[in-house]
Amino acid sequence: MDANLRACVAYIAGRLASKRKSSSVFDYDQGKYISIGGSLSMSAVNVYDYDQGCYIAGSGNGSRYSLYHYGESCYITLQIAESTFRGFDYGSSSHFSGRVSGNSISIYDYGEGGYFNYAI
Repeated sequence: MDANLRACVAYIAGRLASKRKSSSVFDYDQGKYISIGGSLSMSAVNVYDYDQGCYIAGSGNGSRYSLYHYGESCYITLQIAESTFRGFDYGSSSHFSGRVSGNSISIYDYGEGGYFNYAI
């Protein structure tokens, strides 16, 4: 999975699971903040990644979301169950899973074969 796409997934999953507001996500691997803004609700996601200059948008039912990343031109599925999440990135054809704890998010990217950490 692309690094910025993974950071966006961390931001979306972190906000939905924790119900916290944030205008950025800190990517520990890249060592930088990525500004992201927009709205998230139980039924819709519409956020803008200022780093890549593109939208990530889609719909859901509170636990399952179907998203589209306009910068990468790919779909992403995201399923959230309390503090854990999982999904699939159609752009890289890889699964991911993760956990949200407070403002910290950890993602295991099966395509990269490793863990990545974020904070909102």
